[in-house]
Amino acid sequence: MKYLSEYRDAQLVRGIIDEIKRTVSKKWVLMEICGGQTHAILRYGLEQLLPTEIEFVHGPGCPVCVTSLELIDKALAIASQPGVIFTTFGDMLRVPGSNDDLFSVRARGGDVRVVYSPLDAVKIAQQNPDKQVVFFGIGFETTAPANAMSVIQARSLNLENYSMLVSQVRVPPAMNVILSSINNRVQAFLAAGHVCTVMGYWEYAPIAEKYHIPIVVTGFEPVDIAQGILMAVKQLEERRYEVENAYSRVVSFEGNQPAQIIISQVFMECDQKWRGIGTIPESGWSLRPEFSYYDAEKRFKVDQIKPQESPICIAGKILQGLNKPYECSAFGGLCTPEHPLGATMVSSEGACAAYFRYSYIDQ
Repeated sequence: MKYLSEYRDAQLVRGIIDEIKRTVSKKWVLMEICGGQTHAILRYGLEQLLPTEIEFVHGPGCPVCVTSLELIDKALAIASQPGVIFTTFGDMLRVPGSNDDLFSVRARGGDVRVVYSPLDAVKIAQQNPDKQVVFFGIGFETTAPANAMSVIQARSLNLENYSMLVSQVRVPPAMNVILSSINNRVQAFLAAGHVCTVMGYWEYAPIAEKYHIPIVVTGFEPVDIAQGILMAVKQLEERRYEVENAYSRVVSFEGNQPAQIIISQVFMECDQKWRGIGTIPESGWSLRPEFSYYDAEKRFKVDQIKPQESPICIAGKILQGLNKPYECSAFGGLCTPEHPLGATMVSSEGACAAYFRYSYIDQ
């Protein structure tokens, strides 16, 4: 692919890894925020190439994985109702709720459809005025502009049959929770490049300063990630705690300001439940009161649902970097991508799915 092969250049990666080996002098624990980065690290074998002093733990950077069980159960309840077309991204179909998943709802006759954009859901609402069309609006800051635009578009078209089940989560509050935990082991972060493409990285400086931790914005190709690791290790060795950008071809300090304006027009900060972690203050976005008509939770009155998580799944600990997937007793046996106990095994960005897919075993 044009302009991509150079970021997968094996010789460049080896050169950066060699510099990391020359730089590192002690053990350091790094966390990549994004599940896409987790998959890239395992897919390209970067963890095996790195010196043994560098340990990776995997963060809560998969929006499918952190969508609360309560919201999954609400999605199942809404999708099961007659007269509803429930639209979502493909990753959500197999995410287990307390007793079911969206695939099962569709198998029983529910109208559950995969879309590639929330604007596709708006179009479906236009084409089906006799149906209630619901979009499952999950994601980090990356998806928020498009999700917000779907609500604006629905209002401009006077659509009364469109609503959104909102699960928008924000990265910085999750980083604060991880770093403030008494069990925290993370000494440096690789920040998610696509989130920073939208939001910039101006929110991260207070975190780096407060916790004395390097934060490096990185992309998703081997050269990007290796360069981010090198920059983080250099900071750690030099006892610097700054926010640096290793993804400058895409990310700027201030981010995409028109996108941020759209987000602020439609959403407001709220406390949010994260699957396996619990409620994190101000870690989510909900619809502003002037857009509450498009809130699927209110439209379908599903606020009394009580979820029940699998007692043997340790996805919450994995999302906080406290355990690796292979340390779960169910990994690869009771829990597989075909029969997942937790969202980290089914999502295309989930840490458990990455370890399972790339046949990683603890050495």
